[in-house]
Amino acid sequence: MRRKTLYLIRHAKAEDHGLNKKDIERALIKKGIDRATLLASRLKEHMASTGEQPLVISSTARRAAETARIFSDILDIPQEEIIWEPTIYEAHYLQLMKRINDIPSRYTSVLLFGHNPGLSDLVAYVTNQQAQLKTSHVACLLLEEDLDFSMLSANTADLQYIITES
Repeated sequence: MRRKTLYLIRHAKAEDHGLNKKDIERALIKKGIDRATLLASRLKEHMASTGEQPLVISSTARRAAETARIFSDILDIPQEEIIWEPTIYEAHYLQLMKRINDIPSRYTSVLLFGHNPGLSDLVAYVTNQQAQLKTSHVACLLLEEDLDFSMLSANTADLQYIITES
């Protein structure tokens, strides 16, 4: 059985916090859009050999949703297939893991768009490796042999690589 792949993607660079805008409403800035476009293209190169259509789950925060749409466009994933998950916004890593544990076994790869510190903490928990995901970064995790997403827990995945802008 092929190992399941989990891509954890932190939202792209967004507007600074302001008094007139709620955090959840912050939009991407040009730098964020450009970087997300670049990293989505790099991810497409990494995924080219698999030929599979991943499940896409995203936070409903505006900056994460905009990032998910950019990646989906570049990866040729219809935007109507994105699952919008409000609980990802400000989620603790254990909440993120619980959401991943609910993914049906028919999926072999998943893209999850979210926020720090939850994403970086999740990488550390399931791989036992520290990784500080910066905006737009993509962490690729492989679950241990014969594990479904429902079995993801502490030390059950390997960090394969992190796609960065450099």
